Amino acid sequence: MAWKFYGRNQELEQLDHILDRERWAFVKISGRRRIGKTTLIEETLKRHPDRKSFYVQIPDSEPAGVLEAVHGFMEAFDLDRKRPTSLLEFAQLISELAEEGYIVVLDEFQYFHRKVLEEFQSFLQSVVDRCSSRASEVKGCLIVLGSIHAEMTALLDDRRAPLFNRITDRLDLGHLDIGSVLEILRAHAQGTPQELLFYWNLFEGVPKFYRDCFEQGVLGKDRATVLRRMFFESSSPLRNEAENWFLHELRGRYNMVLKFIAQKPGCVNGDIEARLRELDPAKHKQAGGYLKILMDNYQMVERRLPIFAKPNARSGRYYISDNFLRSWLYALAIPAATTRFKPLDALIAQADGRLQAAEGYGLERLVATIYEERGRKGLPGFTLSKRIEGYWDRGDVEIDLVALNDEDQVIRFGSCKRDPDLHTTGELGRFDGHIERFLIAFPKYRHWTMEKTAITTEHTPDTMKACATAGYISEDLVALTNGL
Repeated sequence: MAWKFYGRNQELEQLDHILDRERWAFVKISGRRRIGKTTLIEETLKRHPDRKSFYVQIPDSEPAGVLEAVHGFMEAFDLDRKRPTSLLEFAQLISELAEEGYIVVLDEFQYFHRKVLEEFQSFLQSVVDRCSSRASEVKGCLIVLGSIHAEMTALLDDRRAPLFNRITDRLDLGHLDIGSVLEILRAHAQGTPQELLFYWNLFEGVPKFYRDCFEQGVLGKDRATVLRRMFFESSSPLRNEAENWFLHELRGRYNMVLKFIAQKPGCVNGDIEARLRELDPAKHKQAGGYLKILMDNYQMVERRLPIFAKPNARSGRYYISDNFLRSWLYALAIPAATTRFKPLDALIAQADGRLQAAEGYGLERLVATIYEERGRKGLPGFTLSKRIEGYWDRGDVEIDLVALNDEDQVIRFGSCKRDPDLHTTGELGRFDGHIERFLIAFPKYRHWTMEKTAITTEHTPDTMKACATAGYISEDLVALTNGL
């Protein structure tokens, strides 16, 4: 079966609506690298074959490099116009095309935040204001795509920016939903629960990575074959992806901080500072500045608070927020870098062992995501009002999932195990102790209706029997993905 465009139905409908208005629009589409912004635009343009378009990918360069790129894309799009020789003339070209009904797309727009290109912001402001003043007459539109959250915000949402308050429409592109990932796996692999956990823990909802596997002919192959072809051979397409995708924007200590958090998920600020001091005592400084940039600017790190803590609580633990980056730094980077010195099969086995260890935590995140998605789609199951997030201050309480139905006052406690055979009556009995300690700490939930569920990839008759004996619902990815 050939590859097709998967998911993004809501985003496509929103863009269709914008273009069907046939009036001026200034559209911002943001999202991390490789998430599918450009592909979304390509699919949108296919749905509007009657509309003329012009696309430019802005390089991270000085004005001369940007203009050279513009000239190249003008040639590619057969745009027979005077070639701009300055950023001002480039802005004027955009104005002319918008007047003529073109859809103009500027990709990697965040680079106009660079000092050497910032004058373009004022030039473009004049274009946008002129088109906005005649919005019903100007049939074209400008769509800007960007992957660095903080720089896109500074360009378009900062009150001091020339383009502030000019956006007419915005889309924030996130990961493909679980339903779309399942559609891919069912079309091009076997679609088993084990596959879903393996690929989602590795790639989450980044469509390009699934397509890369498809084009390499390994989507649906055994784990070792997938890892070998995608990460461990000299021509592997994802071998250097993490550095090129995430880490090329970063230097030095940011890289150190990311690697430390990947190896020590749940570390605190003091742990990170100690590590930085150990690596480079002479230049040691507080980790807070690095963490803030990694969280706010790049959205690579997330800070979790103790459960029920106030948002301004000082305590917090840090985790890598992206599955691919976490898997790369935790399990793949070092083995992939040592292929010249050790047997390849042993390195792949080592990496896969670490990935499987990480899939325990990955299953928790996957199940929580599925719960939320089932609720959005109105599918049968637990009616989720919210999920209790955070970590446990008490070392004697370990509960993988706490889900609340506020309206009916139902609380569900979930034990997640990648291996179904770990759901024994003895293990579930110990989990009951964790639930009891939770209720002692938070007695307001003691009068709620309580549900207990044992979650895994795929239950067996024996594990289902053990769950029933212990008073647990037996849930697995087979049941949870039904209908998605």
